[in-house]
Amino acid sequence: MQLNLPPFDVRMGGTPTQPTIFDILRRKYVALTPEEWVRQHFIHYLIESKGYPASLLANEVKLKIGSKTLRADSVLYSTQLSPRMIVEYKAPHIKITQQTFDQIFAYNLLLKADYLVVSNGLSHYCCKLDSDSQKYIFFEDIPTYENL
Repeated sequence: MQLNLPPFDVRMGGTPTQPTIFDILRRKYVALTPEEWVRQHFIHYLIESKGYPASLLANEVKLKIGSKTLRADSVLYSTQLSPRMIVEYKAPHIKITQQTFDQIFAYNLLLKADYLVVSNGLSHYCCKLDSDSQKYIFFEDIPTYENL
């Protein structure tokens, strides 16, 4: 599926009925789902186009809320290993709604990251919490790593 992200050198594996795609952050092949297709394109976009260090990015970050375990799709950490950005992906056919933002805001209650990003591969939204007003400020584009 064509996304609104730059192409990259995709490494596929698996079988025709159970295809996989190589995740450069987890360093293994994972099941190729529509959401995973978006994740891999977006991670490559952050690293190759926006200058994000791969060593500070992680996929499928486990979060514990009480007895419930959740997973943040991707997290960018600072050099002190505190969360700086959470990225939530949806499959291209899934519309990004308030519910999507509610999901990432819930993750951020635990992680307290500065930036939140939501993408379905076609539309991308990035916002930052303004600590003074306690409101989220939306950006026109995903900032480069050096501009965070």
